[in-house]
Amino acid sequence: MAVTHEKIELPAELETQFAELTRGAEEVLPVHEFRKKLLDAHNKKLPLRVKAGFDPTAPDLHLGHAVLIQKLRQFQKFGHHVLFLIGDYTAMIGDPTGKSETRKVLSREEVEANAKTYKEQVFKILDPQKTEIVFNSKWLNDLKLEDMLHLTGKYTVARMLERDDFSKRYAAGQPISLVEFMYPLMQGYDSVALKSDIELGGTDQKFNLLVGRDLQAAYGQSQQCVMMTPLLVGLDGVKKMSKSLGNYIGIQESPTDIYGKLMSISDELMFAYYNLLSDKSVAELKGIKDNIANGTLHPKQAKADLAREITARFTSDAVAAATGEEWNKVHNPKERGIPQDIPEFRYTKGSQLVAVVKEAGLAPSNSEARRMIEQKSIYRIEGESETVLTDFKMTVNEDFILRAGKRKFVKLVS
Repeated sequence: MAVTHEKIELPAELETQFAELTRGAEEVLPVHEFRKKLLDAHNKKLPLRVKAGFDPTAPDLHLGHAVLIQKLRQFQKFGHHVLFLIGDYTAMIGDPTGKSETRKVLSREEVEANAKTYKEQVFKILDPQKTEIVFNSKWLNDLKLEDMLHLTGKYTVARMLERDDFSKRYAAGQPISLVEFMYPLMQGYDSVALKSDIELGGTDQKFNLLVGRDLQAAYGQSQQCVMMTPLLVGLDGVKKMSKSLGNYIGIQESPTDIYGKLMSISDELMFAYYNLLSDKSVAELKGIKDNIANGTLHPKQAKADLAREITARFTSDAVAAATGEEWNKVHNPKERGIPQDIPEFRYTKGSQLVAVVKEAGLAPSNSEARRMIEQKSIYRIEGESETVLTDFKMTVNEDFILRAGKRKFVKLVS
């Protein structure tokens, strides 16, 4: 007979909190336990311990990483205790999640360098006064062989092979090292060491997150609930945001790039970004959708509001406002505006256009510069006139402003 769980009734204040915290979440397990944890924390006046782990496998964070950090920010807003876990120890093992082969292991030096930049970047989103940064090397370094054997005794090989990527590799005859089995066990042990009430992660981390629940029970602790957020779709509107795919927005990019990239996303994608990244409440987001539907708010203005909010988060309100004004000047066909501070490039008269575009920093290579010219992405601006340049062999003998795409400008000076 199936076990049923009655919905935990919450007072109106906590229902609002529940709606905000679960907004954008793909799955909360078990949801009835999460509701009970919110109620118990409220009644006992004890904040929940909310954990999210990040392996410092790359030095730069982008908006895809910011989805989880934004969710941590929401928990902070309601008074809960955030544990920002940097997996410096587990990063040297390598999480094989979603991989078809063993992942490259990082050196201690690489991990420490990346971890340092993580600490600097996360406080652009989180409140440093309400955040506890922890490193899992603190407890994993202290585990002795007998402790490790005790830990491995809590899980079976059969359970490990339930994980999708492991089962596929096993069926295909691809190697799986025993150390890879240790990764989910160690991530789960992090929850034991921190006595977490809630753990956040992406949908690709479901197995690992649930291992944490199982291990807490095995060690006699109250089990954490897990909340999974979807993977943020990148600027291409198709694949998940990834630096390797070039469809990302880095949180340390220039305000011009952050704002401009956000303005380039589709209207459909804009709502997903609002839901996962904005500080606006559930009610405010509904108002935005309703106003767009009834015609009182243009989607472009809604997108500009989002771009300004996100840009301000990583810079300041003043910088975001100025960036928005500058963007409007550049992209308003009536004003035909151009930025006030355009970098100068000193060229040699008689140089071919393709070389000037590349050497001025508007393209990474001559072949890319040629592609941009052939695709009509290079413009010549003189006073009020703007002309598309299509001949990559054209020789440059006069000074003018060169525009590449929508956002890059260079003033040519001989």
